[in-house]
Amino acid sequence: MIIPPLHWNEGEDRVDLLDQTRLPVEEVWMPIDTPASMGAAIRRLSVRGAPAIGIAAAYGVVLGLRGASDAEAQAVVQRTIELLAATRPTAVNLFWALERMRSVAASMSGARVDRLRARLLDEAHAINREDLAAGERLGTLGLTLVEDGMTVLTHCNAGGLATSGYGTALAPLLMSREKGVSLNAIAGETRPLLQGSRLTAWELKKAGIPVTVITDSTAGHVMNSGKVDAVFVGSDRIAANGDVANKIGTYALAVLAHAHNVPFYVFAPLSTFDADAASGKDIVIEQRDAHEITHGFGRQTVPDDVNVLNPAFDITPARLVTAIITERGIHRPPYVSSLAAAQAETQDLAV
Repeated sequence: MIIPPLHWNEGEDRVDLLDQTRLPVEEVWMPIDTPASMGAAIRRLSVRGAPAIGIAAAYGVVLGLRGASDAEAQAVVQRTIELLAATRPTAVNLFWALERMRSVAASMSGARVDRLRARLLDEAHAINREDLAAGERLGTLGLTLVEDGMTVLTHCNAGGLATSGYGTALAPLLMSREKGVSLNAIAGETRPLLQGSRLTAWELKKAGIPVTVITDSTAGHVMNSGKVDAVFVGSDRIAANGDVANKIGTYALAVLAHAHNVPFYVFAPLSTFDADAASGKDIVIEQRDAHEITHGFGRQTVPDDVNVLNPAFDITPARLVTAIITERGIHRPPYVSSLAAAQAETQDLAV
């Protein structure tokens, strides 16, 4: 069940992007033809999820060269990368993808703008394809962690909408039917923007996977009632020691899972791994507009002049993570060595 959130429109020379702020009521595709409009789409969460943000940014770099001259091409690429890098600070895939695009551009210094743009488009397509393959691998590996009839609790949205189409934490669920495995899902609504109830429930229903939506505060109750067999979540950045940055509320789920002896699994492509972050303390947590809480979905629910704290992510310590699943395998503690080994193996294959 592949649900890509964006694609390159060859005929119109642009990106067509599914506006996730309109789901689940409307399926609206937005035409994106400038880096500024791509940056705005990333900021307002029309496209979200770490892998999808990286893919979108890569195509955004290509869009920056529309109408550029040969002489200004390299400078335009640099400005476009800087613009897109400033959109969201936590999702490392954004910076990973932009660095790939920067490297390609630097290798073609002096090239005509049409050749440079074609090569950058090839690289963006490659980033997209690689993520699709990684998602399929994550789904296959994830299915080895479950048995027929199990119920998986998930948080936020880590499905096709957050990636190139297969997803990360939702990939096993989205692939389960075609593999002959019957799974049930519980989706935490994920306040304040309800990515779980709006997006995850929409995807799973579309795929024919039984899904039950709960409020975030119900998670402890369903675990204590024995209704959860495993927790599957994605990640926006994973530190070298295995600390995991993911949607706010993930840490609380990990604590609850640990207290109830429920395995807690993190799914992410290796592009989400940040070797430069020794631990979660080195990860910048994005702070979002208070309006998302005070006036969520158009209705004021907080009195005027009250302080609001609205972090988009939190850090789950590695000690609470049962395993981290990447396209290179199922990694167990100690993550400092298991993740580093996976990264080194991937680099060796690329040489």
